[in-house]
Amino acid sequence: MVNLAIAALLGGLVAMVSPPLAVAVFAGSVAAIYLRGYLVPGTPTLTKRYLPDAVLKLFDKHDPDPPAIADEADIESFLIEVDAVEECRDGTDLCLTEAFRTAWNERIHRLRERGDEDEGIAALFEGLDIDTERVRVESYGDAYEAYIDDTRVGQWESRAAYLADLAAEGELRDRHAGWHRLGFDARTEVLGSLRLWLERCPSCDGPVTLGEDTVESCCRSIDVIAATCEDCEARVFEAQFSPEAMAAD
Repeated sequence: MVNLAIAALLGGLVAMVSPPLAVAVFAGSVAAIYLRGYLVPGTPTLTKRYLPDAVLKLFDKHDPDPPAIADEADIESFLIEVDAVEECRDGTDLCLTEAFRTAWNERIHRLRERGDEDEGIAALFEGLDIDTERVRVESYGDAYEAYIDDTRVGQWESRAAYLADLAAEGELRDRHAGWHRLGFDARTEVLGSLRLWLERCPSCDGPVTLGEDTVESCCRSIDVIAATCEDCEARVFEAQFSPEAMAAD
């Protein structure tokens, strides 16, 4: 696209002197692009490096491809791509970038202060073939559940987790033009994984700690990895794991 624009520009300049020659110049340029793949060696690398963003946007009319989210590695790759996480200073793990942490916390605080977070649930379904008017949220104690008509489609352990996801969704939507083309399951996987990096509780601002816990159901005990707000005991993340598998590692 950039090379064709350069060819058109050259043709236009030559046309000011000789229209017949301009046709030949443009035709020759197009032929060079077809045969070699470029007119000016080094494009688009040179244009990406030296042209300002306002000019580059003229040649980039399409949304980037939506990220493929299939497993944990894909989620981490996506979060790195949008500058949400980066390698920690000690190089042993990933940490939130300072810019994303600040933006995420600011969105969380705005949601919490307004108290209208239930209205934001529709954003999780934007771009999908779903009438957002059919989406509703119900709370049970501190837990939240999302429904489409009478079908439950999402659940959160606490209001803290719910606020974190809605705030992160807005920030990721602004950072990646392909976000709206992700399916609902992929979106919730990314958002849920992000909560592992929470340092302050979205509900009470206290510290968040990560550890092992045992959850009792009607018939059995389940071992989980859990992130919990120390001050208000809100659960912001919970995932089942096998102690045997952990020991084997």
